[in-house]
Amino acid sequence: MDLHQLRCFLAAAEELHFGKAAQRLDMLPSALGRHIRLLEEDLGARLMTRTTRSVALTEEGELLVKEAGQLLAQADAIADKFRNRARRRAAKVRLGAIDSAAAGLLPMLLHDFRKRRPDVTVQLVEDKTIRLLPRLLSGRLDLALVRPPQQADKRLEFLFLFHETAVVAVPDRHRLASRKRVKIADLEGEALIVPERKSRPHSHDLTIKLFAEAGLEAHIAQIAEEKQTIVNLVSAGLGVAIVPRWTARMATRGVRYIPLAASTANKLPLAAAWPRGTSDPVRDEMLAMIRAGLAAYAKEA
Repeated sequence: MDLHQLRCFLAAAEELHFGKAAQRLDMLPSALGRHIRLLEEDLGARLMTRTTRSVALTEEGELLVKEAGQLLAQADAIADKFRNRARRRAAKVRLGAIDSAAAGLLPMLLHDFRKRRPDVTVQLVEDKTIRLLPRLLSGRLDLALVRPPQQADKRLEFLFLFHETAVVAVPDRHRLASRKRVKIADLEGEALIVPERKSRPHSHDLTIKLFAEAGLEAHIAQIAEEKQTIVNLVSAGLGVAIVPRWTARMATRGVRYIPLAASTANKLPLAAAWPRGTSDPVRDEMLAMIRAGLAAYAKEA
């Protein structure tokens, strides 16, 4: 019996939706379905019934959910035990971060951590939240700085850190470039460059929400996936974008970052995430340092 197949089955059983389960596991729905079929062939039992509209567990499937959960919990405990032993010997922490945190919080955090633990090697991975969370669940990361999802996976622990302030990125020859501060009303009719909602829901929704609160319609002219691409498009004069203030540290010529006038919505949540119920002395030491320095870090956001 393959443990990965069991994980695929449990995800599908919990979500009762192949698309959502596949997204949770960072894989394609077709691959998820193939693993479940292989598991059914191996066990000689039908575990799920699936139509174009619904997914349901069979009696055998409901029985396996209970057994598989216990088995995977035991397997994860064994894996954690040996990973922790290996990390104590190697003194390494694998840290993931979204791009704005990598540009802003991470340099401050690593500077402080290096002074305390110069013996620890920090392995960095920069990616989107949607890709960092599966890496935590699979054991490929120990800690990640992410946007907290609306529906958090119960297998992960989250520590809210602070909100990042949003600013407006405009071309340096834009009519608003000389302003010290702008209101959303000043952006009425402007071509907006926004991130793809699937990969960056917080940043995408922030722009829409700010315009809605101002009683305006957001004129979305371009959707781009990467923050650096968005800033490059602004530099090319293709529009303006609402981005985290730390994005200004991504050196790009021809772009000016202007603070937004006070608003309760112009902030983006940042959180630390790690696998629930796991013990890692090096990771926990970094978390303790983050908690201790939180007030100072938040001032820079």
